[in-house]
Amino acid sequence: MCFVSRHREAAAMVPKIRRLSLGPGFLVTAAFIGPGTITTCSLAGANFGYALIFVLVFSVVTTLILQEMTGRLSLATGEDLGQSLRHLSKKPLRRGLLVVLTLSSITFGCAAYEAGNIIGGSLGLEMVSSLSPKIGVILISALSILLLGLRKYWLIERFLVGLVCLMSLSFLVTVILIKPDYTSLLNGFIPTLPENSIFLTLGLIGTTVVPYNLFLHSAAVKQKWNLPKYLRDVRKDLILSIGLGGMISISIVVTSAAAFYGQEINPDTGTQMAQQLRPLFGPVATLLFGIGFFAAGMSSAVTAPYAAAFASSGILGWKEGLHSNKFRAIWLGVILIGLLVSLFDLSPLAVIVFAQVANGLLLPVASVILLLLLNNRNRMGAYVNNWKQNLLGSLVISLVSFMGIWNILRLFLK
Repeated sequence: MCFVSRHREAAAMVPKIRRLSLGPGFLVTAAFIGPGTITTCSLAGANFGYALIFVLVFSVVTTLILQEMTGRLSLATGEDLGQSLRHLSKKPLRRGLLVVLTLSSITFGCAAYEAGNIIGGSLGLEMVSSLSPKIGVILISALSILLLGLRKYWLIERFLVGLVCLMSLSFLVTVILIKPDYTSLLNGFIPTLPENSIFLTLGLIGTTVVPYNLFLHSAAVKQKWNLPKYLRDVRKDLILSIGLGGMISISIVVTSAAAFYGQEINPDTGTQMAQQLRPLFGPVATLLFGIGFFAAGMSSAVTAPYAAAFASSGILGWKEGLHSNKFRAIWLGVILIGLLVSLFDLSPLAVIVFAQVANGLLLPVASVILLLLLNNRNRMGAYVNNWKQNLLGSLVISLVSFMGIWNILRLFLK
């Protein structure tokens, strides 16, 4: 169906009352602000002070560029990124390789990291209550299953928007309480790479620019908006949500730098950092950090299986979407794997290594494919990339390609 006729038909079905113009971008933020991000940001602040804040700014801009393209793709074509990949090539071998790579990276990758999300959320609960970690693991898994089992996108969206706002409030108030050196903080926005900071620099980028978010955001945009005229809403949503995500990450770096930089204490995880804040800044800061840690783990515990289901559904051509039993089987499988690993202290190391290799390959491949799709005038119509967008996209692809290759190489350099 041609670009114009498809959107004329869609226009007839659009309700006259406009929906809340926020949502899909918050799913992206909820996905990348997880226990791994908190730990990486904590280590960056403790080891290098405010010096790596500019890396987070750069990561946020990169994420905005990529996610704007995925949103524009969904609005112009009516298909998410997974579905668009199916139409990219008619050659069975090439299509098969894309399917295998995508499913390996997204589905197995989300399953591998789901345990960390669930455990992180449960440790956050432990900081603010008397619940044991095992009970917290069960509660977070059950809540994730209940929420996704309702099959109501709008409810999931609002829940995650709420969690992102809770994270923002918790971590920003924590920064205010610890009273950082604001002059030194501003210097952190000036690009400088301290000695021995390359691993944490790449870690900060890698926890922000996440390949499965490309699939998650494009599918979420398709669920919420169905016409190109909503492009402004998509962009506003992204700027607000990804901007908040950047502020959360920077707040964690600032908190860790103010508390631990130059000291002998060096937190290895976000939970250790929260516990060590108590003697330094009192129980309120620890409480706020614990709430933020719970929200981060909970939000990622929901978005990881959701992203896996959306990516699998799109790339395999399942038509029923959220209401498909296959869709439900994917997200339920991801949560149950995370629950089992969390409860029985199983080691998902082999799966994580495999997922890291697959993600390292998928990120540059998906970014290149995304840029190719955005330059297809027959499918994109008036929303095809212009030269400025292609220039920015090419710079971003160069970055993520380097990131992908580096993430694979460092597995063998340890």
